[in-house]
Amino acid sequence: MFYGDTVQDTRKMFFESWRKFLAKEALNSLEQQLVAVISDHPEYHHLLENRANLQQNYFPELGESNPFLHMGLHLAIRDQISLDKPAGIRQTHQQLMQHYQDSLNVEHLMIDCLAECLWNAQRNGQMPDEEAYLQACKRLLDLK
Repeated sequence: MFYGDTVQDTRKMFFESWRKFLAKEALNSLEQQLVAVISDHPEYHHLLENRANLQQNYFPELGESNPFLHMGLHLAIRDQISLDKPAGIRQTHQQLMQHYQDSLNVEHLMIDCLAECLWNAQRNGQMPDEEAYLQACKRLLDLK
């Protein structure tokens, strides 16, 4: 889990951070990061304003996307860039920013690469292939 022992613990962090933001309460650094991602996704604001949604299930096989997973992947991408892990991801991100000129779009493109990398790792029962992930992100430069 990103920020707790269970899916509900992680989701509660999103709900509580958004509640505190709306109430103009002080936020710790993690809450600030969560609010930044939430703010970038106004389509999820209504979801986070109703705690009944904490238990909501999402079924990709029915075409549903999990907003908590999506926002969590944004956080993962931002952490990768700040830590430059895997090595070279920060430079690749900078090149993508020069190419696409839109930070949220670049993150969404990178999320697709990360999600595929994680899916392959899970399917194969292996650790994620960081080099394949990095190369997939670099190939985004050739798409535009």
